[in-house]
Amino acid sequence: MSKEVITNTLYKLFSLENKVILATGAAGAIGSAIVKCYADLGAKVVLADYNEEAMAEVEKEIKANGGECTCMKLELPKEESINEVVDKTIEKYGRIDVLANIAGINKRTLMTNGSEETFDRIIGVNLKGSYLISIKVAKEMIKLNETLPEEEKVHLSIMNVASYNSVMMLGGNSVYGMSKSGVAAMTRSQAIEWAKYGFRSNALTPGHISTKLTAQLWDDPYYSKYMLDRIAMNRPGYPEDMLGMAVLIASDASAYMSGQLCIVDGGCLAGGQPWEI
Repeated sequence: MSKEVITNTLYKLFSLENKVILATGAAGAIGSAIVKCYADLGAKVVLADYNEEAMAEVEKEIKANGGECTCMKLELPKEESINEVVDKTIEKYGRIDVLANIAGINKRTLMTNGSEETFDRIIGVNLKGSYLISIKVAKEMIKLNETLPEEEKVHLSIMNVASYNSVMMLGGNSVYGMSKSGVAAMTRSQAIEWAKYGFRSNALTPGHISTKLTAQLWDDPYYSKYMLDRIAMNRPGYPEDMLGMAVLIASDASAYMSGQLCIVDGGCLAGGQPWEI
């Protein structure tokens, strides 16, 4: 098989050239890795995050590699901020082909030490924020499609970010787990309600990922052993491990996939490390 045929086939399936992608949480460890990859594959990426300084660094890297991106401050779950970011994206690019709901926060605490403030903040960013921005984008693309000929209609792909905690739980992650279980349910709801508009929704579902925010767990002998014992591949996941699935969900290669939890966890949910026989 010639390299040209291989290249053309991969391009047809996985190219993101000229797709407009709005990504929340673009300044985080996983979010920044994903948006840089999207830009490298030809997408026009709107970086939306609360951390403007970190977002500017991501923008600098993307543009240094010849990619196209725009930064917009986003405060989740404030509806005014959500509407402003979506409206400005459409004003600049005319459409949104992919919505990547990557933004997420956590605060590990026992349920008996929980508070209304902690609950509202985590649910607000992780679930309510994704819910509201998805609705805003979907409504705008439905309205836009009413004015477009069939061959130019937007086939919106939504990539929510769920979690290992959407399916299994770790102690101290109760509210985070509630929010991510909600994201999983929201993904299925979006898939069945919006299929008639040609829209899809899937959830990138990471397992135990090593980032600056989880370093204290991976550096602890007890917690790191606990996690590694439950990962078949016997290593942490890294933000770069999310890229293949993130590209699949955003690209036309997943045109017949919707409502799925796309689990990337090194074999954790499959059963983890095998017993010695």
